[in-house]
Amino acid sequence: MPLHHRKHTVLRSVAILVALLQTAAAQSADSARDPALDHARRLLASTILVDGHNDLPITLRGYRSAPGDVVAYDLRGRAPAPGETDLPRLREGGVGAQFWSVYIPSEGRGPFARVQLEQIDLARRIIDRYPEALRFVGTVAEIRAARRDGRIASMLGMEGGQGIENSLGALRAYYRLGVRYMTLTHNSHTDWADSAAQVPPRHGGLTAFGEEVVREMNRLGMLVDLAHTSPETMADTLRVTEAPVIFSHANVRGICDVPRNVPDDILAQLPRNGGVIMITFVAGFVDCEVARVTQPALVEMTLKARAAATPAERAKVFEEGMANLKVPPTSVGKVADHIEHARRIAGVDHIGIGGDFDGNSWWPVGLSDVSMYPNLFAELIRRGWSDRDLRKLAGENVLRAMERAEQVAARLQRERPASTLQITP
Repeated sequence: MPLHHRKHTVLRSVAILVALLQTAAAQSADSARDPALDHARRLLASTILVDGHNDLPITLRGYRSAPGDVVAYDLRGRAPAPGETDLPRLREGGVGAQFWSVYIPSEGRGPFARVQLEQIDLARRIIDRYPEALRFVGTVAEIRAARRDGRIASMLGMEGGQGIENSLGALRAYYRLGVRYMTLTHNSHTDWADSAAQVPPRHGGLTAFGEEVVREMNRLGMLVDLAHTSPETMADTLRVTEAPVIFSHANVRGICDVPRNVPDDILAQLPRNGGVIMITFVAGFVDCEVARVTQPALVEMTLKARAAATPAERAKVFEEGMANLKVPPTSVGKVADHIEHARRIAGVDHIGIGGDFDGNSWWPVGLSDVSMYPNLFAELIRRGWSDRDLRKLAGENVLRAMERAEQVAARLQRERPASTLQITP
């Protein structure tokens, strides 16, 4: 290695060490002021915090200095602004397992599969880049093994069924590439399922082909994710599925009545299904005061994006629109309110965490990047939550749902072959 390269490496290592020491000192000072925060950090060190949704791959794809370059976008130090995810902050936040979203825009007519495959490739390259910190996994047993080895277990989640282009064969191929959940819709209807964000409804829930998508996901062991879907799609899925569902990043209408959030009658079905709602931190879904500003703007952006010619143009619509909005602040306590409402309706065994970092521009104060999960757990500790229930929220609930989905898949694969159903016009 040339001398100047060695010097750069040494200086970088010293800088990282200084930053870590500063972080440790700040944490110590925080803990001295706030015993609940110290308690939260100890708890997260003793369990597996599973976050349901992080959009780092699309952030990296859109990195202006070097789009899609996993070397240039270095996660070993602080991520380039406005990035909310990097390895030091993941460690500080106590994250033990992460579903990395391989999101692609759902607006327009496609084709979608090429971009979807590129996003899967990008996410896999991110994970492979940091073997000392991240490990690609596909089962609950592998998640637990990664945790024992000090690695953050890393899984993939597709955000929007448009990526399968109405092909169950494509769905199976994505599973083989490592996708472990698929959100049935994003902000647009598919040809077989209704979204919460697009009006009027197109199908009234799931079509017959949509029901077959759910059945085939059950047979594969791919979790059905109902975030972003309409209540009718949620209800149809809960009627059809044989495995637990998740909402990878969602809030509750009982606290903030916006279309993106989950109604109480759906939450009440989760105990029978075994599923989990993973509460998100997005301010526009957490706080109705924020929603009053952001929801009309998001509708306008979505309409503009549907008229855009390319994925890059669609992404630019949202980037510029969100940057120009001024929204009121909200708090960690508001997120805790959503968690407690979901506990009252669905029960403590059916709630989890899905931050949605790097997928939004508006966050509660104290929950604006991946280092800040302890702040939420400290708030719940102050409200009297037991360690047993906090561990369920952190990850035990979703790991149980995943294990059940694996068991259902093993049975269904013995009982029936891969589906050959094709969509009908």
